Amino acid sequence: MTFCKEVRKECDNLWQASFDHPFVKGIEDGTLPIDRFRFYVMQDAYYLTHFAKVQALGASKATDLETTQRFAIHSAHTCSAELALHESFMEILEVTEEEWAVFEPSPTAYAYVSHMYRSSEGDLADVLASILPCYWLYYEIGERLKNAEPDHPIYNRWIATYGSDEFGGLVNEQIARMDRLAEGLPEARRQELKNRFRKSSYYEWNFWDQAWRKESWSVDSVDKVGV
Repeated sequence: MTFCKEVRKECDNLWQASFDHPFVKGIEDGTLPIDRFRFYVMQDAYYLTHFAKVQALGASKATDLETTQRFAIHSAHTCSAELALHESFMEILEVTEEEWAVFEPSPTAYAYVSHMYRSSEGDLADVLASILPCYWLYYEIGERLKNAEPDHPIYNRWIATYGSDEFGGLVNEQIARMDRLAEGLPEARRQELKNRFRKSSYYEWNFWDQAWRKESWSVDSVDKVGV
């Protein structure tokens, strides 16, 4: 079994939790409250800004020019296609410059980005293991939802983007690259990479959840223990 098949199987419970999350289900049937999607879009724009930078770090860690070029292309794709999609959503959702001026990433978004940068202290395999779940999970969700009819222009477009053949090609390219990078590595090293992949898979689930809860840095909801 290849590295990616192994780690995908080992993380199946985390991925299934994403598939079953009410945020994703709400996109599928069009019932997701728009304020929660609006919160998600702003957090995801922050995340994707750093995702593109981590892809560029991957380009700098490649040992051959072809891989450097491919990671640079992936980074450029994130900057253009992904962020253009979010910019159009923000226009529709009427996100103002004043809101961006005071924007603060949620604890989950901040932690996920920090995890990717921490992984980038390693080599190219570490970088790719930390960012691959974002590619791959979104494509699986897009595939699962491509026949859905949420009857909502934003949710229809979101599904079409991540279930597209173009996006699938990028995902499959990175899966194949991850398998090559992991091939022949000692078991301890493979486990390190699996741990990075697993943490990112957890953060993917938590990203839906933080948007569903509109997570903040407040601790007001914590019950006070008696004196």
